[in-house]
Amino acid sequence: MSKITFLGAGSTVFAKNVLGDCMTVDALQDFEFALFDINEDRLQDSEMMLNNLKKSLNATVTVKAYQDRKEALRGAKYVINAIQVGGYDPATITDFEIPKKYGLRQTIADTLGIGGIFRNLRTIPVMQEFARDIKEVCPDAWFLNYTNPMAVLTNIMLKEGIKTVGLCHSVQVCARDLLESLEMPTDDVQWKIAGINHMAWLLEITRHGEDLYPEIKKRAKEKQKEKHDDMIRFELMDKFGYYITESSEHNAEYHPYFIKSQYPELIERFNIPLDEYPRRCVNQIEDWKKMRDDLVNDQNLTHERSREYGSYIIEAMETDKPFKIGGNVLNTGRLISNLPENAVVEVPCLVDASGIAPTYVGDLPEQLAALNRTNINTQLLTVEAALTRKKEKIYQAAMLDPHTSAELSMDDITSLCDDLIEAHGDWLPAYE
Repeated sequence: MSKITFLGAGSTVFAKNVLGDCMTVDALQDFEFALFDINEDRLQDSEMMLNNLKKSLNATVTVKAYQDRKEALRGAKYVINAIQVGGYDPATITDFEIPKKYGLRQTIADTLGIGGIFRNLRTIPVMQEFARDIKEVCPDAWFLNYTNPMAVLTNIMLKEGIKTVGLCHSVQVCARDLLESLEMPTDDVQWKIAGINHMAWLLEITRHGEDLYPEIKKRAKEKQKEKHDDMIRFELMDKFGYYITESSEHNAEYHPYFIKSQYPELIERFNIPLDEYPRRCVNQIEDWKKMRDDLVNDQNLTHERSREYGSYIIEAMETDKPFKIGGNVLNTGRLISNLPENAVVEVPCLVDASGIAPTYVGDLPEQLAALNRTNINTQLLTVEAALTRKKEKIYQAAMLDPHTSAELSMDDITSLCDDLIEAHGDWLPAYE
């Protein structure tokens, strides 16, 4: 029996989305869904939920929870990763509260910035453990990574020799959400997106063969006269010419222009939600308490296939029916020719029985590549820090981060990193 292993299966809602999607696919009906999580209560919740869903959908998959990670992985053909190391308490709290003491504010802190760096540093050792297990018990498995920070963690798994693709939902909803927000039609729309995760660019967008960008920019300019939730992306499009895939609250902290203690009025002007991720975490914890019984114990639970790429990738590989995704892959052979070859890029990829074939994009417009490189600098130094275990590389990664370096001196950045290393304690390995 073929096996799909889900690491971090205690993320019950996400497990429902991705494995629920898989239950709707005819080609996957004889698969075992192997569940693993370090939180046994949440693991049990997900197992109950998926078995209820299996009955409702008349699926013939096998759902099995494992206490032993290596046994969950043994013989797997596909591994889905959705872990969060350290959780909200203490890790996310630490990532936000210590930088605040230095006057450094963040919105999400799960991809770049000082929070993204330390989220990487505590997650990478766990990913390396996964890689060791995979090489031992399922060396040919495809690793579908949903865990942030996407670019660095995908890079680490590829360096470990694991067949890996990084997946994010921001690509497939980007064009549709943009057009809907501007009250423009979404039918018969063609688009092309490439760049890096959370900072990929809508390079082309047409409808019936007509370029939509002139009308998009006109309407966006008008919309900027009033407060809304996408002001950062519209400002970036106005100044750099192209729309970006990930949300405005994310992009507020990927650039040096928006969260500035010297210009506090920018927070109000661009409607920037500081400390947004901790708020979401608290809300999600409270929401879970309310929805748990309905989700876990509902004998009539239903599901419609979502837009998440996971099930479509596995179906394409199993049936050899090609499917196009936006995937995070190594920039081997310079898929994006003006970005570094050792970076992970987000580009269109073709999936079929032979695996994942990234497509060649060529040069990005130079201003877009330049913005990407500012984030890639910090990503690559974070990889180096994790692999060498040298503190100086952590400092350098932070000093090259656009938002951190725009706000703090070199001495303060070094001190902040030291404080975060100390606060993380055993969540981090020892650094020289």
